[in-house]
Amino acid sequence: MFGREVQYSDVGITLYMKGLLSWFAVKRKLVMPYHTIKNVLVDEFDPPRWMLRMPGTSISALYIYEGSFKYADEWYFLSFERREPLVHIELEGHEQYKYVIFQTDNPTETASNIRRRLASLRG
Repeated sequence: MFGREVQYSDVGITLYMKGLLSWFAVKRKLVMPYHTIKNVLVDEFDPPRWMLRMPGTSISALYIYEGSFKYADEWYFLSFERREPLVHIELEGHEQYKYVIFQTDNPTETASNIRRRLASLRG
């Protein structure tokens, strides 16, 4: 029903939303070129109460957030449905988003893989 997959290429990271998740997120994939990735960490996230959904799905009582959101003049892409540690990617110079925050089975390993790829590219 829900699924996310992170794929790595020579130019960037692609986050794929699968199944019903792509419908709720109103997006099948999100591409993040390596040169736009400023910071990667794992932490919990409480969406601000007045975050605007544009477009996407949010059911705050169930802690489900999927899609594009705007808050304080910055764009977020959120994809999670549980309160747990999430992968946070801060972007700079991306065509749309400032922050991408998503759920994975192993957020620490995912963040570590992204950092390792960035370190090898930046030498």
